[in-house]
Amino acid sequence: MKSYIKILLLVFSIYANANIKMPLIFNDNMVLQRNKPIPVWGWAEANEKIEIHFNNQIVKTKANKNGKWLINLKSELAGGPYKMVIKGKNTITINNVLVGEVWVCSGQSNMEFTVDKIMNSKQEINDSNFPLIRQFLVEKDMSSTPNQEVKSGKWDICNKNTVENFTAVGYFFAKKLYAELKIPIGLIHTSWGGTCVETWISRNAFENSNEFKNMIAEMPNVDIDSLVKNQTKLISDKVEKIQGSKITTLNEASLKNLNYNDSTWPEMNAPDLWENQQLVNLDGTVWMRKSIQISKEDTNKEALLELAKIDDQDSTYVNGSFIGTTRRYDENRVYNIPKNILKEGKNVIAIRIFDYAGGGGIYGNAQDLKLTTQTNIIPLSGKWKFNVIEVKSAVSPNNYPSLLFNAMINPLIPYGIEGVLWYQGESNTSRATQYKKAFPLLINDWRTKWNQGDFPFYFVQLSSYNENNGDSNNGSKWAELREAQTYTLQTVLNTGMCVTTDIGDAKDIHPTNKQDVGLRLAAIALNNVYKKDIVFSGPTFKSKEINGNKIILTFDNLGSGLTTPNKYGYLKGFEIADEDNVFHFAKAYINNNKVVVYHDSVSNPIEVRYGWADDAGDCNLYNKEHFPASPFRTDNCELTTKNIKYAIIN
Repeated sequence: MKSYIKILLLVFSIYANANIKMPLIFNDNMVLQRNKPIPVWGWAEANEKIEIHFNNQIVKTKANKNGKWLINLKSELAGGPYKMVIKGKNTITINNVLVGEVWVCSGQSNMEFTVDKIMNSKQEINDSNFPLIRQFLVEKDMSSTPNQEVKSGKWDICNKNTVENFTAVGYFFAKKLYAELKIPIGLIHTSWGGTCVETWISRNAFENSNEFKNMIAEMPNVDIDSLVKNQTKLISDKVEKIQGSKITTLNEASLKNLNYNDSTWPEMNAPDLWENQQLVNLDGTVWMRKSIQISKEDTNKEALLELAKIDDQDSTYVNGSFIGTTRRYDENRVYNIPKNILKEGKNVIAIRIFDYAGGGGIYGNAQDLKLTTQTNIIPLSGKWKFNVIEVKSAVSPNNYPSLLFNAMINPLIPYGIEGVLWYQGESNTSRATQYKKAFPLLINDWRTKWNQGDFPFYFVQLSSYNENNGDSNNGSKWAELREAQTYTLQTVLNTGMCVTTDIGDAKDIHPTNKQDVGLRLAAIALNNVYKKDIVFSGPTFKSKEINGNKIILTFDNLGSGLTTPNKYGYLKGFEIADEDNVFHFAKAYINNNKVVVYHDSVSNPIEVRYGWADDAGDCNLYNKEHFPASPFRTDNCELTTKNIKYAIIN
């Protein structure tokens, strides 16, 4: 009987494997790259004959002995919609296929940042009926070895019902390209917030790099599933010890109620991420509760509840009544409490917090954590009770190299593309000097793997964000990372850099102006790829000349000439130093398309820096086409990140 069952299973397996299967990226509504051979691939039974029909093309091939097949269709002009039909022992039909321009959008959270979070999001969403713009969104996934397929993904047609989940940077890039070219634009969006560049690079690239080959040689054999299981158990055991109870959702429904007994729950401070306190490395679901006293005068009256920011998603209750929910981790929570909710005496605020990854819990400014009643303002900062009811995966993509390349890039190769848009670097600021090796390595790695030439690779320079009050005299990791990005622009063929120091937010690592970012990236592509004769870059440092107590700077990429929005013509962001390398904020002005820099107390100036700070938002040198100048320095002083290297986190 057992042998019979095994035979049936074998027959079923052979039958199941005989069907042609296509990668998920080959699906309805897809966009194929124009004017280049079109790679098409999939899986079938070993040696199975395959026939592909597309537009006026019919091509034939067969699967290899492992069941993999790949063929290149001839290049097509922009157009559609078409059908693609793949025939073998079964037939697959892919509908509504367009041919146009395809760009990969990748990086960390500022690329992941979606249209629903940007400034003027409602207006942008309502004005988003662009059926020829489409996005394929790759679901987040990790793998210790190269995958052949993404975890999930589908092509969405751009409209007001779908655009809120588009990468905002990619969307505004695509929107501008479409306005200029009037052809289909496809975005392949594969990004993950908080990730370092090393997780996006293949193992082969590290093995062939003098900088990283010793590191990768120490890479252990990692089974992600086992690692997740083991790490989750370790964190769960620690949590259960802290809270003195099992992690369970059995009584979750009662945790929001006023009379629930939370006397045995441990406490943490708010506002402060729980990662900084007892719940190190915890991703999952946590209830937080706080009891407050309400006077008779405020009973049954409306009130305003402010909870600062909550990472990532909250569902908030007062005395068991649902008050509101917010999905954005970087948005201040402000909820109206209706009448008849607040009671005289004890009241309880209960928050169910779900943290996807990274830091979790209530954070932000203490003054934004309060309850405003009709007669009083009650501070809510301080001790909160907490109880963990769920522990998610405790493995970060940053723990090991290549995890995201394997799961979120390799399965896309060799899909036909025009180029890549990249927004990443915030998670590499501590290793900014080594980024000069790591970032070019990634670019060359992807180009090698795709085997479609030195395709355009355009990236966003780090914006302004005051992470650690970094500056010239204290050291600035953010400035050093920007320098590494400029180095890549200067040394790697066919790259482009979008400067964004003027549109950042000193208090928010995720600035909401993604419109200008997309437009600036589009300007690079329109000039370099699509041969539009337009200005696409701001001024870049060329040379210096010392003239007495002044330094005169010349620039490339002047456009129609240097300018500043300051009505008095004062330039900000420049610093000057003599041989002691102590930098002073300098006076600077434009003269004959050059910049003159000086300081009254620096009589023998030698070096100049511009925008050398975490927060470079004061910088105000532009060309007349409104592109900002890139930060730079003329000195070669040793950087604070010089000796900090990437290491595997076990």
